[in-house]
Amino acid sequence: MANGRLVGESFILPQGKPRPPNTAPLWRYLLVLFVVAICGIYAAPNLYQPDPALRVKALASDAFVDQHLLDRVVGALKAEGLTIIGSELDGDTALVRLANRDDQHHGQRAVEASINSSGARQFTVALDQASTTPEWLRDMGGKPMSLGLDLSGGVHFLLQVDMEQFLGSRLKSASDGFRDLLVDERIRYVAGEWVQGDHLEIPFPNDETRERGLALIEENNDGFLIQERTIGGNPALRLSYSEEKLRELQDFAISQNLTSLRNRVNELGVAEPQVQRLGRERIVLDLPGLQDPARAKEIINKFANLEFRLVCLPNDRPSECESYNYEGSSVQLQRRNIVTGDDVINAVQDYDPETGQPQVSITLDADGGEKMNDVTKDHVNDDMAIIFIEQVPQQREVTNAEGEKEIRYFTTTNRRVINVANINSALGFRFRITGLQFQEARDLALLLRAGSLAAPMYIVEERTVGASLGDENIERGQLSLMIGLALVVVFMLVYYKGFGFAANVALAANLVMIVAIMSILGATLTMPGIAGIVLTVGMAVDANVLIFSRIREELKERPPQQAIQAGFDRAFVTILDANLTTFFVAIILFSVGSGPVKGFAVTLAVGIVTSMFTAIVGTRSLVNLMYGGRDLKKVTI
Repeated sequence: MANGRLVGESFILPQGKPRPPNTAPLWRYLLVLFVVAICGIYAAPNLYQPDPALRVKALASDAFVDQHLLDRVVGALKAEGLTIIGSELDGDTALVRLANRDDQHHGQRAVEASINSSGARQFTVALDQASTTPEWLRDMGGKPMSLGLDLSGGVHFLLQVDMEQFLGSRLKSASDGFRDLLVDERIRYVAGEWVQGDHLEIPFPNDETRERGLALIEENNDGFLIQERTIGGNPALRLSYSEEKLRELQDFAISQNLTSLRNRVNELGVAEPQVQRLGRERIVLDLPGLQDPARAKEIINKFANLEFRLVCLPNDRPSECESYNYEGSSVQLQRRNIVTGDDVINAVQDYDPETGQPQVSITLDADGGEKMNDVTKDHVNDDMAIIFIEQVPQQREVTNAEGEKEIRYFTTTNRRVINVANINSALGFRFRITGLQFQEARDLALLLRAGSLAAPMYIVEERTVGASLGDENIERGQLSLMIGLALVVVFMLVYYKGFGFAANVALAANLVMIVAIMSILGATLTMPGIAGIVLTVGMAVDANVLIFSRIREELKERPPQQAIQAGFDRAFVTILDANLTTFFVAIILFSVGSGPVKGFAVTLAVGIVTSMFTAIVGTRSLVNLMYGGRDLKKVTI
């Protein structure tokens, strides 16, 4: 009590009376309290550490996750002597919680061997971190932050998309389409290879046929720039992609590859993978929790597809056929595909019931099934071949324009006929593929389920982070945060006394708000992210230091209450300018950076916003409650 008035009495004064200096309406205090309380609720899930767990999901359409399967999984784990602390059915998956994270890989192998014992991979077993957040928090949307690769351990890949080969294949497809158009319209052309590097060259015997061909191609043009040329003494057309079309194709290739990669990673059984685009031709892939990169590289770095073609008929023209080797002899196949692996919606590796050999059971989509049926019903008793296409990443050392040695990556295409069979009856949406080894059949089924890649890719950078290193990073990050926080708290209390106490309370609220906002945004916490939080701890009191220094200066010329008010008001512009420029830097880092840089930028940006709120609004509210409305003769600061 001061001069008969209670501290904080001013915010419950009746309306109409003059408000004492450094006081605010009750609703402002309640608003600050409400914001901090809400943030406390959404930050709370991070106090509940997840349990190491295994999650089982069905792959095959005829496989089901039920209580019987869950009992088999639990039995397999107990047979290995692993400690189980809980098991449950979670939607269409089975979740088993383990007592020790070191048991996850051992348990994964044991469960895989038990539930996929027939050889057909009907289930996938993923390493997971099972939430221990109370149900009432989950019902409110509360969830903890995900840990990044450097904190949980795992594998990092940087993938280069082979745009040159992708664009070459698109040009080849366009070349075949234009050739068919000219044949249908009976427009003569000079035979030969039309694809020349990054463009098409279509020669004609004379100017008249070129004009007819030009009119036809312009009518069916899709993003090509068309120029008239003379090639080898013949009038010709030169077709090259426009810049807009080129960017559209590159975006399509990256988007398709991102989707396929995500599907492939899901098949590998990795919880919360990070798959994101980097620039126009690269993809970053982080697989937290995966310690053995061999299997990941085997699947991620593979580009495989299928083509289904008819064996050439007696009346087919030689230009419509091409030769392949099959079981030691040559076989002539039509160039035109019936369907490809792009039309497959499901593929399961199993065994031929008659021979016991590995096979892949294929299910086509609606369009693919109709194409297959339309062709095969007219070719009963003819032969159909299946071509297995595999892109193999290669590298070679080359000398660049500056005379320096560098590694150049490229891909080679291997095509081989894996099966030639007689069409006994019209085929539909489902059929089988034989002629594969077990590993080939298993990988082909996985790749077809995941979807084909639009363009080949190869790994240009690989980095493995051990789980123990992740634990060490967490411990060091927590230690640095605690030391930094302790030093700041002690300094503020010693140097600024009561005002320092208000700043420390605001600092604690700031940390809670950072964690809450990052949890709500679904941000992934990385080691650079922890560094951003540590930096924010120092920056959070920076605004308070500016305010308190300004108050000290004002105390030389003003009474305490006026000095406090002037200190907050006049320091605001300086604080806003300083934080705004840093916020713009954080946005730029987030826009152009990737991985660790983005993690740092996110925490920095969030920390700037929350520190502005806690320093200007939170600290001022506390100072008002401590000193507002009192007849102060002196203030220690």
